[in-house]
Amino acid sequence: MSNLIHFTKMHGAGNDYIYVDASAYDIEDPASAAVLLSKRHTGIGSDGLVLIGRGDGIEADFTMNIFNADGSEAKMCGNAARCIGKYVYEKELTRKTSVRLQTLSGVRMLNLHPDETDSVASVTVDMMCPVLKNPAQFVLNQDKVALVIYDGGQAMGTFVSMGNPHFVIFTDDVNGLDVPGIGSALENNDVFPCGCNIEFAQVLSQDTIRVRVWERGSGLTMACGTGACAVTVAAAITGRSSRKVQILMDGGPLQIEWRKSNNHLYLSGPAEFVFEGTIDLDKLN
Repeated sequence: MSNLIHFTKMHGAGNDYIYVDASAYDIEDPASAAVLLSKRHTGIGSDGLVLIGRGDGIEADFTMNIFNADGSEAKMCGNAARCIGKYVYEKELTRKTSVRLQTLSGVRMLNLHPDETDSVASVTVDMMCPVLKNPAQFVLNQDKVALVIYDGGQAMGTFVSMGNPHFVIFTDDVNGLDVPGIGSALENNDVFPCGCNIEFAQVLSQDTIRVRVWERGSGLTMACGTGACAVTVAAAITGRSSRKVQILMDGGPLQIEWRKSNNHLYLSGPAEFVFEGTIDLDKLN
């Protein structure tokens, strides 16, 4: 007996996920499915699996559940949230241009920006407030950074939570770093009991920052929306940049604004369909 599901592959600045309408397809073990589907050579290939559900209609219009390529569940992803905004609008699951999305980190508001063809050209996500409280193991210095020792070296960085944990390391040459080597060593360091996303950032100007990301559970990714927000916060509080910046990631630019009026971060950027199809989960291994 087959276990067929219809899927849509999408990406936000190169951060690619497989999207499934959970109201139409019940995936019994989404963690295992994410591992199989995400394989670049024997599956579809992605940074993970995203299930889109229906909200209660009171607090949220839709729900988002994210499973990384290694099967671990993520609480929040700004790029995936933007893709869901495009998905639900263009597949006519809603005609709203302000959509409330329930995540494991709370409800996020998506503001959709349709173009003259009624396609969603970009989406702005209210990423809410950053949390700057560091894990108990961290000792911050006057520059708001902490030292983390890992197997093979040490790193100075700033911890920022955007509903998921981030450790931001500033460097003068982000392209010359061994991001996979350092990132994998730091991701599961003892000071991060739940693992951590690691960002490597090079400030190019007051309003432009180049960033590469080692994402918890997925490895080296083309972009990370929560990571872009974390970098913005870390750069601003350490006096490296303004509160409105362009983050240049491997997959393209993201626009971030950290507003003083409400302490919320707003993430804007593109969302794109790649392809869609039907796959039998029972035939993957």
